[in-house]
Amino acid sequence: MDKLFKRKLSQTLAKYAPWKEMIVIRGPRQSGKTTLLKQIADGTAGDRPFVNLEDPTYRRQLEDGPLDFVRRFKGAGKLTLFLDEVQRVHGSGEKLKLIFDEFGHGVKLYVSGSSSMEIRSNVLQHLVGRALVFDLLTMSFEEFVQAKDEGLYRIYEDKHGSLMEFIHGEAETIGEPAFAEDLLKLWKEYAIYGGYPEVVKKEDPEDKEAILRNIYRLYIQDDIASYFGITDSRKFEDFVRLSAFNAGNIFLLESAAQALGIARTKAEGFLSVLTNTFIAELVRPYYRNLSTELKKAPKVYFFDMGLRNQAIGNFVPFDNREDQGRIAENFVFRELLDVGGSIRYWRTTSKGEVDFVLLMNDEVLPVEVKLGGGNLGRSYHSFIDAYRPSKGLMITMDKFGQERVGNTVVYHVPIFYL
Repeated sequence: MDKLFKRKLSQTLAKYAPWKEMIVIRGPRQSGKTTLLKQIADGTAGDRPFVNLEDPTYRRQLEDGPLDFVRRFKGAGKLTLFLDEVQRVHGSGEKLKLIFDEFGHGVKLYVSGSSSMEIRSNVLQHLVGRALVFDLLTMSFEEFVQAKDEGLYRIYEDKHGSLMEFIHGEAETIGEPAFAEDLLKLWKEYAIYGGYPEVVKKEDPEDKEAILRNIYRLYIQDDIASYFGITDSRKFEDFVRLSAFNAGNIFLLESAAQALGIARTKAEGFLSVLTNTFIAELVRPYYRNLSTELKKAPKVYFFDMGLRNQAIGNFVPFDNREDQGRIAENFVFRELLDVGGSIRYWRTTSKGEVDFVLLMNDEVLPVEVKLGGGNLGRSYHSFIDAYRPSKGLMITMDKFGQERVGNTVVYHVPIFYL
């Protein structure tokens, strides 16, 4: 029997099951949306049909007669209807609005989609006040540890929980390291192969790489060619590879366009596709002046390390890699997404830099990734002097502890507790 992984989002969605609003789940292909919908369906009482809208027959039936489509499944009681890959349906937003308005509390809708751009433009604009939207990315490191080793997860959960409490201002201390070697071993696997559920299930590195190649190929061929009409898929693939090589660096569109021999407008289009298909995200610089922030160049990070490494064709073990720093920094970005708040980076005119600035509840928290540990750098001190944060983080591999810089408490934390 195929192993089913626990996803944190399922706990969140359970809170909204009684609400009348439909649930919209977005995320990349093969991130587990279908499995999550089926798990929710299995735990739902009453009529709960699951419809895969990649099936052209179902898709056409929903397009031609949305109300009759629902009546086909609806009995006397409440219907919970699960619609997978809804972005495939022409005019899906209007169809869902019609269903919601006609059936009200009698039908609870759960829908999923793989393209942020299509979901936003073709679906959500019609569902204002009618839908709650959630993103399901590939598995986080927390979910990965739980899937790999339940016993070790209990240790991780305690340490990770205390770190989250520190970040959210609910605690002043973080527990001492435990089972560091075991957790670091898992972290190094995750840093290379990422969190796609089908990849996590496999133990053999060759199997993991084969699955990632297939996911990447389907992304380029199906999502890009079919959804966005990009006929020059080779140039797009070159753009993805270039972005992956430069993950964590300042991303200059002009330079990317020149390197690939394409127009800047085409590079802009490629970047928009990359960020709207849950493959990569832009992190913008932090300034007090928002207009200045918007003018400055962003950095690019990938949501999944396995796909990033597939894009550059490099699955060399972490200990033997030349891009350890970029991998670690990209990992921290991915984990900060689950913390909440807004992620920025900080850079001075003299090129002093703090890797991440987490904006939460009108507070700023500087986060530096420094695998070798050591002392806080000059740039980090400069940020503290300029913004006076109450706390900060230094993410390392070999140093743990607390220090105080003025009124700022800075924790050095092992990367595998984030």
